[in-house]
Amino acid sequence: MRKGAKAAIVGSVFVVMVGGAGYGAFNIVNALSGDAGGGGPAPVRTGPPSSGEVKDTSTKFFAAWEKGEAAAAAALTNNAEKAEPLLTAYGGTAHIGGVKITPGAATGDTVPFSVRATVSYEGRSKPLAYKSELTVVRGVTTGKALVDWQPSVVHPQLKDMDDTLVTGDASAPPIEAVDRGGKVLTKETYPSLGPILDELRAKYGAKAGGTPGVELAIRHAAPDTADTALLTLAKGTPGKLPTTLSARVQAAAEKAVDKYPQSSVVAVKPSTGEVLAVANNRTDGWNAAFLGQVAPGSTWKIVSAATLIDSGITTANGPAPCPAEAVWQSQTFHNIKNMPADENATLSASFARSCNTAFVKFADEVKVDSLTDEAKNRFGIGLDWKTGIPSFDGSVPASGGPDTAANLIGQGQVQVNPLNLASVTATAMTGSFRQPVIVPQSLDDRELARARGLSASTVAQLRAMMNRTATSGTAAEVMSGLGPDYGAKTGSAEVDGQARSDSWFTGYRGDVAAAALVQDGGHGVDASGPLVAQVLRAG
Repeated sequence: MRKGAKAAIVGSVFVVMVGGAGYGAFNIVNALSGDAGGGGPAPVRTGPPSSGEVKDTSTKFFAAWEKGEAAAAAALTNNAEKAEPLLTAYGGTAHIGGVKITPGAATGDTVPFSVRATVSYEGRSKPLAYKSELTVVRGVTTGKALVDWQPSVVHPQLKDMDDTLVTGDASAPPIEAVDRGGKVLTKETYPSLGPILDELRAKYGAKAGGTPGVELAIRHAAPDTADTALLTLAKGTPGKLPTTLSARVQAAAEKAVDKYPQSSVVAVKPSTGEVLAVANNRTDGWNAAFLGQVAPGSTWKIVSAATLIDSGITTANGPAPCPAEAVWQSQTFHNIKNMPADENATLSASFARSCNTAFVKFADEVKVDSLTDEAKNRFGIGLDWKTGIPSFDGSVPASGGPDTAANLIGQGQVQVNPLNLASVTATAMTGSFRQPVIVPQSLDDRELARARGLSASTVAQLRAMMNRTATSGTAAEVMSGLGPDYGAKTGSAEVDGQARSDSWFTGYRGDVAAAALVQDGGHGVDASGPLVAQVLRAG
């Protein structure tokens, strides 16, 4: 779901839905057109397919696919309506022939296989080889053994049901993306940059002065999504594209996310807004660091604290009692287990120990739109960012009811991603909102988003609170050795359906601010904290 280059927003109290296949996907097996017909008096079979049925169905499917009989192969799936167009495109618009499929040993109802074929287009040919797998399921209405249709059956990089394959002149010339020091950035050296380089190529390939080649590519159904090249038959001439990335920081980010599945990190230069690194460790290849829409948990207390200060409700050294629990409109909020109550706590103390109840207690003093206005007008969250590639730029709805309190602790309807949070930290430490960019603004003279920023007094208080968190608060162990010019905030966010909370962490050191998310990673210091610290050391 998108709005132009921006992703659509879906959120409610403690419920998070996020774009991208890895954040929360449901595999629903339907009996569609491929699971119809037959009939007869025989009873419908139930239960998992037998090993014989798995072998028989997969063998027939492979045979039809090899022969280019798209309709026959699709009829052996549980979604012929979606399967047939892609299987037709395989031998049609993709110009793939000479297909030879070699199945491996089945594991239960799953059959791995390898494909060898040839891509031929206008006198050019090149071999194609890859591996995939399929699963055989029982048809819901007929009881037949059918291939559970997923586009990844045809090629593992096909994800969306309406994605297709094409061979021909590339949709954009290739690029030679270089970092801020002129070092070439490639997918091979920096794997998680792959989808980002595709987006940069799609948008800036022509501007960079290159000429397109000939390639086999995935044409994605989602709007504003660049083609994914799978095989190059004839190389084009790349144009040089400058980026704001730092090869050194990017390398550190790549190594950091490798340690944590479903993790994302972004580093920015606060004095300029330039993105220094963006890395994702995800099986779906989705740029969650820029496009994610999730509750940030207690890391959002940076914005909440700024709201309390700028609204004249309290100050860093002013009162912010931390009771064991707090009730707002019949909803009870708690702190982390075993956190002692402190009725005499200041805002700085409650911030450093990440006391939820201290912030919830202020819910009756803030206006419904106070947090929304602070996020937008001071921190630039929710504006129309033009980073150079698609991004979701945060959402903080003016919501009443229980969400008024929940939003203050980064739950409720607050939705952000690591890019947004790194920018929040950069604004907190400099006082100026500088819209993040991954390519120089001068490349296309695009208009960047603007926000008012923070007063010197608010900045001083936020920096002091974040420094206290990094030196003696919840982030002290993770940030050890990174001082003296540093600060941090930890966070965890509850997400329905997950065994553990999402792990969030943000911090700054010198002129680098970074933020990370590890889905289902636990507390902020458990996973995302070490990730951010590793990136800050490189910066």
